[in-house]
Amino acid sequence: MTACELLPAQYRPAILEAGKKTAEEIRLRRAQRLSLVIDGREQELGGDKLSERDLMQVLEKATGASLHSVAPAMAKGYISYKGLRIGLCGTAAMNGEQLLGIRGFSSLAIRLPKECRGICAGFADRLMENGFENTLIVSPPGVGKTTLLRELIRVTANKGVRVAVLDERCELYAEGGFDLGRCSDVLSSVPKELGASMLLRGMNPQLIAMDEISREGDIEVIEQIIGCGVALLASAHGRGREDMLSRPMYRKLFEMGIFRNILTIYRNESRRRYVLEKL
Repeated sequence: MTACELLPAQYRPAILEAGKKTAEEIRLRRAQRLSLVIDGREQELGGDKLSERDLMQVLEKATGASLHSVAPAMAKGYISYKGLRIGLCGTAAMNGEQLLGIRGFSSLAIRLPKECRGICAGFADRLMENGFENTLIVSPPGVGKTTLLRELIRVTANKGVRVAVLDERCELYAEGGFDLGRCSDVLSSVPKELGASMLLRGMNPQLIAMDEISREGDIEVIEQIIGCGVALLASAHGRGREDMLSRPMYRKLFEMGIFRNILTIYRNESRRRYVLEKL
C-alpha cells in the first residue's frame, strides 16, 4: 500500500492488514493514537500517541523534504502524493485575507483510493444508449463518488469513447496507478478552468470527466465544455437530487438543463446503493 511508505514503521503491519479489508482513510492527530476509517467509522490502533514531529516526518516524505514546494496546494488544505490526497489541519499562516499555508500541524487525513471494478455494471449501458448523456455523480464525502467516477471512466473509455480526464487533484489516475481505459487521456494537476481549454483544443474529446465541481467558476467551465458539443461526466458532494436542488449553484445547473442524469450513492454501513435518475 502506497500510504505505508509515509508512516512510521511500527504502524505498517496493521495498515497493510487493514488495506486488505475496507480501510478508507488513515487519520493522524497530534497527541492521539493513529486511527483508521473503516466502513465509515473511525477505529483507533494501539501504540504510542503521535507527536507533531511524527506528522512532520509524514509530510517530509510526501514532499521529498520540500514543504515549501507544495505551498500552493497546502493553501487549499491538502497535498497529493502518488494519487493519495493528504488533508491538513494546523495553524493557518495568513497575509491579510490570503491563506499562505499551514504551520504547527495538528492533524493529517490520508485518503486511500480504491479500484472497484463492476460497480457500474447495472447502469453504464443506460448512460450510453443514445451517446453518453451528461451525468452528475452525487454522494456525501467519503462514500465513494471518486471511486465510481473512476470506474465509469474506465468502462466508457473501453467502449471506444474518447474520454479526456481532468484530474485536478491527481486522484483519478494516481500517476498511472489506476486503469482508466484504453481511450482515456489524462491531464493532471491543472485547475479546471485552464485544463478544460487545453483538453478541448488539443485532445478532441467526446467526453470530459472531472471530479468535485464545487465553485461558481466551475459553471463557466461546464458551459465551455457543453458549448463545444462535448459530453460531461462530473461529481459533487451532496445527498441526492432534493439536496442539490436546494443549493443555488447546482439548482442553476439543473435549470440550465446541463445534466440529463443524476447518479446518487447511498450508504448503509458497508453497503452502497446506486440510484440513477433521469432529469
